[in-house]
Amino acid sequence: MSRTLSREQVLALAEHVENAELQAHDITKVTNDYPDMTFEDAYDVQWEIRRRKEARGNKIVGMKMGLTSRAKMEQMGVDTPVYGFLADYFAQPESSEIDTKQLVHPKVEAEIAFVTKAPLRGPGCHVGAVLAAIDFVLPAVEIIDSRYENFRFDLVSVVADNASSSRFVTGGCMADPRDVDLANCGVVLEKNGTVVEVGAGAAVLGHPATSIAMLANMLAERGEEIPAGSLILSGAITAAVLIEPGDNVTMRAQGLGSLSMRFV
Repeated sequence: MSRTLSREQVLALAEHVENAELQAHDITKVTNDYPDMTFEDAYDVQWEIRRRKEARGNKIVGMKMGLTSRAKMEQMGVDTPVYGFLADYFAQPESSEIDTKQLVHPKVEAEIAFVTKAPLRGPGCHVGAVLAAIDFVLPAVEIIDSRYENFRFDLVSVVADNASSSRFVTGGCMADPRDVDLANCGVVLEKNGTVVEVGAGAAVLGHPATSIAMLANMLAERGEEIPAGSLILSGAITAAVLIEPGDNVTMRAQGLGSLSMRFV
């Protein structure tokens, strides 16, 4: 674990980055000012943002995994995905209107969400343990929103920005993960009635449950676990699609129904 930031720098950066999210304005990537910043530093900033939200009375409802496709990891030159946390106000109801004025550069991705009924703790967490601990799976759309201007960022900056987390919508159709072939589960993402992305669960590390196991093992490095009752977005099955006010988005997942939302 290598760190380059002082406690004061972590606190200042957390306030700076979180304000960009809360006030929906863009900022330059944090590594411009701290070029030697490491992933440990970036997660320190993220966990401090999480602590700030909890101190304000927000609940943390779960986690999200990002960069879960092998191609994307190779493209970004990393060997492991990144994670972020999900605060209660990120959750938006199915068929709701999502206010783009609260966001900077929203994009949507199709995902499969897992809800745990037992805690998951690494190291050594594996897919079998994940499937045993999952209560049900749901189709989901994550609305990611990088706060960095003109999408100029690096991965350390992304982690500090809570992995671009902002909003998510889950469908109402729950399924037992043992009843769904999650690797071969096909998804379709439509924007304004036109199919813009298609994919299958295997796009997420070969099987979306692999992503959850990896998350448990990454959290263990900080002495943390995935609590029971967590909702985890396992990672993008499709490429991210840029959104503008007036867009309608629908996601359909094989055996898991559909969900939609409108951006205003």
